[in-house]
Amino acid sequence: MKLVGFRVLCEGEEYIEEIPKAARKLKERMEEIQHVMNEGQQIGAFVVEAGSPEEDGYWVGIEVSTFEDVPSSMATLTIPPQTYATIQHKGPNDQIRETYTALHKWTAIQGYRRANHRWSLEIYHQENDPENVCEVQVELCDPIYLKSYGEV
Repeated sequence: MKLVGFRVLCEGEEYIEEIPKAARKLKERMEEIQHVMNEGQQIGAFVVEAGSPEEDGYWVGIEVSTFEDVPSSMATLTIPPQTYATIQHKGPNDQIRETYTALHKWTAIQGYRRANHRWSLEIYHQENDPENVCEVQVELCDPIYLKSYGEV
């Protein structure tokens, strides 16, 4: 998956405010991005346990088929194919952590291990309004290891 958008890098508790700001900015500048796929569907990406400074932070982007003439001040990110456990969150964005907790419990019960060094995704549906953080609909995608393939 190829993303074009903005990288948010701040202190932990500031993300709850800075991510919606980046989402609004991306929405305002959408027409500048070429080769857009799934127009209006923003994707957040982050690594829980970043292994390098380049992986640190949170990306708010839009999926593109190819990188071409990336607008100034925007970043690119390529997410390799991965396996995810997913859950839908609908409600205030400050309650997403509780939904993640439910997903992590389910993952453990199913016998999967979280892949914290891989990219997590948050797929925001088109009907979301970046101005209304009290009602978001997002698919949370937590990377996991496949137990059938013996990944470590």
